[in-house]
Amino acid sequence: MNVDARDGAASTAPVRSLPNGTVGGPTGTLHPVSASIVLLATDADHVHHEVDAVMGGDHQVVRVHAGAEVLAAIREHDPVLVVLDLQIGNMGGMAACLDLRLEERAERIPPQRVVMLLDRDADEFLAKQAEADAWI
Repeated sequence: MNVDARDGAASTAPVRSLPNGTVGGPTGTLHPVSASIVLLATDADHVHHEVDAVMGGDHQVVRVHAGAEVLAAIREHDPVLVVLDLQIGNMGGMAACLDLRLEERAERIPPQRVVMLLDRDADEFLAKQAEADAWI
């Protein structure tokens, strides 16, 4: 499922829950029910569509449009993974990741798994400096 954190609107076809812990989709296929949430921070619609296509079947993808919204979304949704686009509007992925690490050290949030989406090979240095767990 794809959810926009700004308004909570879901943009996927409705599904029906079945007694065996699966959900039936619009094509009649069965998918396991998963309560895990992936938080995506990007202001690029194409990035959102790609991440949702890859992870949306197994996870609920919650999107924020700015790095400054990441911390509040983590507190609200308790994601299993945080995906940060390096290039985000007002507060880039590197700054958002550093902010998360500071909040973790202060024990104000639990440890987070962070993946950064990079544009260039040279950006790997930034991901390492921001203490991201992984980068693509």
